[in-house]
Amino acid sequence: MRFTFFRRNAAKPYHERLRALTLFQDLNAKELDIISALLHEREYLEHEVLFDEGEEGHAIYIIVSGHVLICRNGGKTLIADLGPGNFFGELALLTNAPRATQARAGSNCRALVFFRDDFNNLMHTHVVIASKIGINLARHVGMRLRESVVGRHVEQSL
Repeated sequence: MRFTFFRRNAAKPYHERLRALTLFQDLNAKELDIISALLHEREYLEHEVLFDEGEEGHAIYIIVSGHVLICRNGGKTLIADLGPGNFFGELALLTNAPRATQARAGSNCRALVFFRDDFNNLMHTHVVIASKIGINLARHVGMRLRESVVGRHVEQSL
C-alpha cells in the first residue's frame, strides 16, 4: 500500500474556493488551473498539530473542511478558530522565519497546502501569476497589521 502525506490536487474542483480567497481573487481560470496543480491536499485528525510555534514556516494552509485552532504558548492561548474558506500561515510564502503560533486541528479537517518552494518557482515560470498573488498577500498582511493596531476588523485603509 502506498501512503502519501501530500497529494497533488485535481485542478478544477477548488476554483470557486480559491477565487473567494483574497490571495487568488484576481486570477483567471487558466491561472487558477496552474495554482491548483501546485496545491497539495492533506487531511488532519482532530488535535493533530499542523505546525508548531517556533518551527520554520514552509507553507500556507487553506481550510477546505473542519476547523483549525491557532494558538500561542504551547496551545494554551487561543488566537483564532478558523473554518472552511480561511487560510493561515501566509508569511511562510515570503520568509522562513519561525512560526509565531501553533496550528492544531480543532476537528478532523482537510486543507490545501501551498509550499513556499512552489511559490518561488512560480515567480520564475509564471511571473504575472506570482505578482498577482504577491500583491494580494501584501494587501492581506497590511490589513491584518492594521487590525492588530486598531484592535478590530478594518475594511478600509487608514
